[in-house]
Amino acid sequence: MHFDLVDLSLFRHVVEAGSITHGANRANLALAAASHRIRTMEASLGASLLVRARLGVTPTPAGRTLLAHARQILGNVERLQGDLAAFAGGAAGQIRVLSNTNALTEFLPEVLSAYLARHPGVSVDIEERLSDEIVGLVAEGAADLGLVAGTVETGSLETYPFRRDRFVLVVAAGHPLAARPSVPFAEVLGHDLVGLDRASALTRFLAAKAGRSGQPLRLRVQLRGFDAVCRLVECGVGLGIVPETTARRAARTMAIAPVALDDPWAVRDLTICVRDLAALPPFAQDFVADLRLPGASADLADVVAGSAPKICDETRA
Repeated sequence: MHFDLVDLSLFRHVVEAGSITHGANRANLALAAASHRIRTMEASLGASLLVRARLGVTPTPAGRTLLAHARQILGNVERLQGDLAAFAGGAAGQIRVLSNTNALTEFLPEVLSAYLARHPGVSVDIEERLSDEIVGLVAEGAADLGLVAGTVETGSLETYPFRRDRFVLVVAAGHPLAARPSVPFAEVLGHDLVGLDRASALTRFLAAKAGRSGQPLRLRVQLRGFDAVCRLVECGVGLGIVPETTARRAARTMAIAPVALDDPWAVRDLTICVRDLAALPPFAQDFVADLRLPGASADLADVVAGSAPKICDETRA
């Protein structure tokens, strides 16, 4: 077998994207070149690596074995690059991050911008996912770290507190619900909603909650950001569900009113999860240190050294 790092990286991207086309895009390769590399890998191995179907690709047993080794090899290469970069005067490498909607839109940008300013050689690849999906993908090694709701079961992953927020209902200032101190989600489902696009993690989460109550999610408009949601709510298009931090900020300039949601899931303790913090490259460990909730217990250096508990139980709701 003759696989190079480009082959292994491409194969990882293809499996994680579930598509040769999307995997090729992530690997910055033309589709024809990516397809040729995968066929060459299969010919060299003497076995199929992917099951090709109309809706995408999935790994065969041989492909799953290759994927596990590819992730390990590529992770070792990234750590090698990070260790050697110190001799060149700065860290260099990539951090793969999976995040739920709330963390991605409300809290991550500020921390990320400060981190990247101090680490010009590091790039960060961020993808939005549902919290339970993130836990599985981090456990598999598909990402270096995840930002998830604190209520999700994280198993054996190491976890650290990130931020706390809650989802609230936003209504136009003159709406009858604006005078209510709180409202249950089931009542909200009787109204038209303004929300994020259907592919967003939050919209899929709310749709699942609506499905369990036996009512549809009446999305009248789907947008790309929470600020745009608040703007259309102000115009009377429908109701919206956004993080409280967004609602409070938008209410300073828009004629909207935040209303608390009665449901327990509305409170969001956001958590960082990793497989093994000590195994991450130093620049990725620095990123986790930047992400952690200010004043959180247990010094990160102690955790890396093994003298503090790896699982922070207080982050689990």
